[in-house]
Amino acid sequence: MNAAPLDLTGSDGFGLEHLPYGVFRRHGECGRVGVAVGEHVLDLVALGVEPAGPFAVPRLNEFMALGPCAWAATRATLQALLRSDERRARTRVESSLVPIGEVELLLPFEVADYVDFYSSLDHATNLGRLFRPDAEPLLPNWRHLPVGYHGRAGTVVVSGTPVRRPRGQSKAPDASAPSFGPTRRLDLELELGFVVGVPSELGEPVPVGRALEHVFGVVLVNDWSARDIQAWEYQPLGPFLGKSFATSIGAWVTPLEALLPYRVAAEPQEPAPPAYLQGAEHWVLDIALEVGLRSAGMAEPDVISRTSSRNLYWNVEQQIAHATVNGARLRRGDLLASGTISGPQAGARGSLIELTWNGAEPLALSDGSTRTFLADGDEVILRGRAGPIALGEVRGRIEPALANGRPGAP
Repeated sequence: MNAAPLDLTGSDGFGLEHLPYGVFRRHGECGRVGVAVGEHVLDLVALGVEPAGPFAVPRLNEFMALGPCAWAATRATLQALLRSDERRARTRVESSLVPIGEVELLLPFEVADYVDFYSSLDHATNLGRLFRPDAEPLLPNWRHLPVGYHGRAGTVVVSGTPVRRPRGQSKAPDASAPSFGPTRRLDLELELGFVVGVPSELGEPVPVGRALEHVFGVVLVNDWSARDIQAWEYQPLGPFLGKSFATSIGAWVTPLEALLPYRVAAEPQEPAPPAYLQGAEHWVLDIALEVGLRSAGMAEPDVISRTSSRNLYWNVEQQIAHATVNGARLRRGDLLASGTISGPQAGARGSLIELTWNGAEPLALSDGSTRTFLADGDEVILRGRAGPIALGEVRGRIEPALANGRPGAP
């Protein structure tokens, strides 16, 4: 006997078109893989999706190891079950749904390597104007290759994890020597991250036309930055302690397949990049992005920035081709972040250093306070949406720096 299909009313952003993967656990249970469906998590172990082994562990890496054919087959199976009006299928699904309020969401995959790029033209131009006002904003290499740096995989954390204000060396412009202490210029960075599911071979570059074969899915990323620490340390080798203390990602990984319908033509690249960075078409994802900021005294966050991933100059295919052109290999679980995404308008900047023009133009919040950089107790919320698909949000609240390096020390 048939029944009505499963009612997905209220599944705004997490409907059949989406079905993102994550890792969850209930009290007293081990973590395992689930899929977000509306306000529920679909427990893939309880559902009995085969093969069961990759879903019974607290990370997506084993499922990613099955490869693109298995990813597509699993997604098709889940969509068919959720659409089915057959009573047995509906009972099977409903008995495997867990209210999302009853679970803890964990880091969705074990991060192998982490690379952060610098792929937004407007962001790079803004920073160039801030720090090199009398020179060309873009450095000579910027339009010829996707600039990036290698970060620390061990400090990638899931949305909701508190962010401890880091301590380090910094030097004020008028100081004769550096000082040590908590950062005074703690910043957010609105980014898009791509998760590698298929590794590549050491010594074999990945051509731009085959780069997407290695990508499993997409997450939002907040690559927190201590701007004063970074400014003092970054020459000549680039970011280090000012970036490595925390990188927050969403708990849900959106399958790349779900976002492919939202590809749009990118702006022309001038000059044309080298041949190894050229593909049959140059595209970017069209994902609307926003940054929310809530102080400790606010009930709801203020939206302080709205932009889009279509503002990226370099796309993920070019990033992968460049990252491997020297023979470096991709690893399963690699996280490739876009770098801060900014648009041409003042309200479309993806970091506070741009939004406040390096502190010269403080932001006024609805509680009457102002911000140049983040204060203790502030919560940052990143959101993204492409059509009916809402990417898993990224939240992080700033906790005070450790006193003398120890919690609770005087």
